[in-house]
Amino acid sequence: MEREVVMKSKWSIFVLACWVLLCLTGCGGNLETQRSVLRVGVVLYTQDDPFINALTDCLREDLEEYETDSLKIIMTVRDGKNDQRLQDEVVEEILDAGCDILVVDLVDRTEPSNIIKMAKKENIPVIFFNREPVLEDLMQWDRLYYVGGDAKQSGTMQGEIAAEVIRADPAVDRNADGKIQYVLLEGETGHQDAIIRTDSVVKTLQEQGITLEKLSYQFANWNRGQAENKMTQLIHLYGDEIELVLSNNDEMAIGAVAAYEASGYQKEDRPVIFGIDGLDSALSAIQNNSIQGTVYNDKEGQAGQISRLAMDLFLDREPEDYDFENERYIFLPYQKVTAANVEEFLHSKEEVQ
Repeated sequence: MEREVVMKSKWSIFVLACWVLLCLTGCGGNLETQRSVLRVGVVLYTQDDPFINALTDCLREDLEEYETDSLKIIMTVRDGKNDQRLQDEVVEEILDAGCDILVVDLVDRTEPSNIIKMAKKENIPVIFFNREPVLEDLMQWDRLYYVGGDAKQSGTMQGEIAAEVIRADPAVDRNADGKIQYVLLEGETGHQDAIIRTDSVVKTLQEQGITLEKLSYQFANWNRGQAENKMTQLIHLYGDEIELVLSNNDEMAIGAVAAYEASGYQKEDRPVIFGIDGLDSALSAIQNNSIQGTVYNDKEGQAGQISRLAMDLFLDREPEDYDFENERYIFLPYQKVTAANVEEFLHSKEEVQ
């Protein structure tokens, strides 16, 4: 009888041990499964911005390159609809649904605190892009980063190419008064890039020896349609007085072109127009002389840095061999685009495709 009790006891211990081992193996298996899927949540400030959409497409392609037989990558894109409170709610939803890396284009660069707090609580790294958080915010936690371009450089380059065009063609100064009468289409009230691009382009033109006379600054919120409306009003107000149109981005520059076309102006009767971003539409417009230049915002390079950083953070690798500024910022250089070199950019795009 005692022998039978001992045998039953040993059997119970054996069964319990097997059950514990099975549970541990199951947990290990679940962990392995979890680590074999990288979930990237991308939250945009809006899905109505062609540059941001193009960058997002590049990011998706880059992340797909990291997929292997043992690693699947799921990228979810959500729209903040240009509302910071809504964007915060969207981030919360993505974190609740399960996310390994957050990639965020802030609606308001001065208001990342809620997103940082939620991500830190869940221990989810955040890569901000396009709209640069201030250093104090990014230093709140060691798993926060920013990838983008240097706004001052873009404005400086826009000013340099505009100065080159003006100096090369005296006819730009239509009334021959020695001054260039200009209008400027600004991106957004209070937006850092808009402020810096505006200040740096004007300052650069002046440093380049171009005497300017401001006719009007108009906010068009980075939007082609709004820019067309604002430019149409300016054409009615100033007519042939406008000799130069400076735009904080390509979409607004193309909007200015549309306004002149709708107003019946032939190309030779329009002012010189300059944008920033290097969108396909702007490259084509330079090619047909509808605009005279842009500054290429390296969306491919930014997407490449975001995807690489996301992988390192996901795999708990210390980010190395990055050109960091202040330990958290990665800036990709801009490039000047004019009629002289636009073919190079068009050909490089064809090669990528």
